[in-house]
Amino acid sequence: MSVITRALAVLMFATSMSVFAAEQVNIYSYRQPFLIEPILKSFTEETGIEAKVIFAKKGLIERLKREGELSPADVVLTSNFSKLLQLKDEGLTQPFSTKNALTQNISKQFRDTDNHWVALTKRVRNIYSSTERQGKLASIRYEDLADAKYKGRICTRSGKHPYNLGLIASLIAHNGSAKTEAWLKSVKENLARKPQGNDRAQVKAIKEGLCDLSLGNSYYYGKMLQDKEQIAWANAVELNFPNQADRGSHINVSGAVIAKHAPNKAAAEKLLTYLSKNEAQSLYAELNMEYPVKADVKPSKLVRSWGEFKADSLPLVEIAKHREEALKLVDKVRFDL
Repeated sequence: MSVITRALAVLMFATSMSVFAAEQVNIYSYRQPFLIEPILKSFTEETGIEAKVIFAKKGLIERLKREGELSPADVVLTSNFSKLLQLKDEGLTQPFSTKNALTQNISKQFRDTDNHWVALTKRVRNIYSSTERQGKLASIRYEDLADAKYKGRICTRSGKHPYNLGLIASLIAHNGSAKTEAWLKSVKENLARKPQGNDRAQVKAIKEGLCDLSLGNSYYYGKMLQDKEQIAWANAVELNFPNQADRGSHINVSGAVIAKHAPNKAAAEKLLTYLSKNEAQSLYAELNMEYPVKADVKPSKLVRSWGEFKADSLPLVEIAKHREEALKLVDKVRFDL
């Protein structure tokens, strides 16, 4: 074999290996395997692109920063809006192309204005109420939690948790900083105990008679209904959608970004586009009882049984502007202490 022939063979081999390598996408996921693995399997079956994923509850952002330009990550899947903002703010993302179905499937309300992140599912920040001691609260507002009639009757997790910070930021956006600070002080005075635990722990506290109302994301209600050890908690509460007579209920989201140094950006874009399509959106809805962000995809049958609701239409980017101020207010009123 001549030198030229060998060189051509090496070049063709390298080219074929490069094409092969491009047919995979590397994912860092804060979301759990039971939810993501079936969706990625479906993605691979449709596209032929192999999906390799690392799951972790924490530390993935720090890992990205350590790895720098050598990071293998193409996509990061987050479980809340706070992580999406952090990834962008720390310069760990790059914009996705607007020349695909992604921007057609997901409205501007649920995308970054610079296309650095996209929401993939929605969850409502509900108010749970004791079926026995309080009943259904069809007309309740988040603002009502400051009412003195609820003194000693409210439970919640930390005010600094991303779910609560998002709600507080939305209150600042709608009502202003001064009114939100006063609201936080009054809600603190109405607490039955120091903020602690997760959303499900608050529902358990209602079941045990420690409080009558709590804040909690919608999909936890579905999870408790399907858990033989927690179904009694769920049956002890009513699920209320706040602010239905005015702006609508606050929405939090999970989402995704393309990593700044993604070695397989084309595959990453295909994955994000797939996650915005009907099949993936339906899987999210069925597997984790979250609300799809694609407008024409229905929630699961169980979630639909909770009834329709009006959602706050304020774009997430507008709420995000107030998250730092929300954290300062939580510290200022010593909400968790």
